[in-house]
Amino acid sequence: MAATLPTGPSPADSADFPASKLQALEARLLELDSLMVAYSGGVDSAYLAATAHRILGSRMIAVIADSPSLARRDFDSACAFARAQGMPLHIIATDELDRPEYARNDFNRCFHCKDELFDVMGSLGPQLGFTSIAYGMNADDTRDFRPGQRAAQEHAVLAPLAEVGLTKFEIRTLARAAGYSLWDRPAAPCLSSRVEYGRAVTREVLEQIEKSEDSLRTLGFREFRVRHHGDLARVEIARAELPRALAIETFDAISAALRQAGYQHVTIDTAGFRSGSLNSVIPAEVLLRRGA
Repeated sequence: MAATLPTGPSPADSADFPASKLQALEARLLELDSLMVAYSGGVDSAYLAATAHRILGSRMIAVIADSPSLARRDFDSACAFARAQGMPLHIIATDELDRPEYARNDFNRCFHCKDELFDVMGSLGPQLGFTSIAYGMNADDTRDFRPGQRAAQEHAVLAPLAEVGLTKFEIRTLARAAGYSLWDRPAAPCLSSRVEYGRAVTREVLEQIEKSEDSLRTLGFREFRVRHHGDLARVEIARAELPRALAIETFDAISAALRQAGYQHVTIDTAGFRSGSLNSVIPAEVLLRRGA
């Protein structure tokens, strides 16, 4: 389901403005000697990083992984936000695609991704003089299937947003009040999340997905996913945008663009965009474990 975004008057004037949670977040950050934030440029990690920088100053650094699973557009946007905020940013390379357990793309793929990231950050901390690591898990994420949470627990990575109970809606509200232009940015999980479970994740597959999604963005769509099923691309588009997608001229343009990206078959999912729709095939007993 797409995120519900704040609308209407300035959030700072709203009775729903989560000021107490912001104060709790600031107090939690003040307890830390120094902090590395696992930063992707999404609204959660960006808000956490910007707040940590405001509170801790030079005792904070944002760390972004220049990975094949992070779209170039998202990487560039993340770097631009860090520059705009004056945040220190350290770029690392991660090699999750070289891990067979990641590339085989089973239900625990996200665990292996985060395990790689936190391994690299854990080694980096002593070199740069930082003692703690945090990431942008929010309170809503605790109710979702996210194996990466187990990796965070095993590496003793902090989740300050979730600790103080901040939901995605509240983080967007706070980001808007702070004047961050990314407050209403659609969620942008890694490109590997588009690949159906059990199908190998490769650089070529990720490049194909990225090229396809860039084409949809060029056609004017805002919230969508290209789900990779081998030769078949299953396109999910937010229901508010579906009528235009189903107009024959636009439909043909989508089909042509994705065929040019290498897909033999293109289908538009009439159920529309659903975050995490590929998780529908996960057995119930696995889903019940959530991030554990």
